[in-house]
Formats: sequence, C-alpha cells, structure tokens
Amino acid sequence: MNPCTPFPTHAMFRPALMRLCGLIVILAVAACAGSRPPSRTLAGTSWQLVQFQSMDDAQGTTRIADPTLYTVSFGADGRAALRLNCNRATGSWQATPAADGMSGSLGFGVLAGTRALCPPPSLDEKLLRDLAYVRGYLLRDGQLHMSLMADAGIYSWQPLPAK
Repeated sequence: MNPCTPFPTHAMFRPALMRLCGLIVILAVAACAGSRPPSRTLAGTSWQLVQFQSMDDAQGTTRIADPTLYTVSFGADGRAALRLNCNRATGSWQATPAADGMSGSLGFGVLAGTRALCPPPSLDEKLLRDLAYVRGYLLRDGQLHMSLMADAGIYSWQPLPAK
C-alpha cells in the first residue's frame, strides 16, 4: 500500500480478484460435471433377450428359456448383428440419447437375415418383424429395454456375458 494513498486501489486487489474468479470457474465446471447423469452409449455393447412384455393382456409376458439364442450387438460403425435362434440378421441402427443419458430414441434400418425354419417354439420371425417398430430404449437395472411404437410391447435384454 502506498502511504500517500489513503485508500486501496483496484490494482492492489487485481491478483486476489483473478484468483477468486479462477476458483469460481473451477467450482462451476466441477458442479456441472457432477450433476450430469452418466451417459451410456449402445455402441460396442452386446445383449441377450430375456423377455418380451406385450401390452396385450391376452399375451402377457414371454420369458425366454435360453437367452443366448437371441442376441444383438451394436457396432460402433452403426451396424447391428443379431442372432435369432437358428437365424442371423444384420442391418443398421441409430440411437439418440435423451438428456438423462440412460434413455432415448432407437431405430433399426432394414434388417437382412437368413430364413431357416427354427425348431419351435421360436421368436425369430416375430423379433425380426418387431425390430422395425422399435422406437425407444431405456437402460435400467443393468438391462436394455426396447420399446415398440404404439405401446405394442417391450423387449428386455441383459448384457451378453464376456467370453
């Protein structure tokens, strides 16, 4: 402090003010990062079907006896690879996450697949047909839930075990 100046000048407070502004910016960035929900992408994940829940009470819920017969892998290149019991299919997929990071829109392009006659009971034809009507997804409790348009049903998938 200059003895000739009875009051402090702005120049004297500038270093402290700069440090305070820097601290505020750091805290604001940390607060925003901490409040954002975790986002999870479907790219690079693989799932096996565990059940189909129809919104038609007459059909109800169909549990899959052997989930390994129905799988989907979401490639980072936008391609999906599916096992549908004794058949295989491939095609494009696209997802747009919602603000919560755990849900969003999901759609499949045209899926090309084999058409072998699988032993009954088999969901291969129904699943291949229904995937064209998938409109959304939700990641909850470690499962992927794909919802069909017009509340037609929900396919629930669990992560494919690592090999």
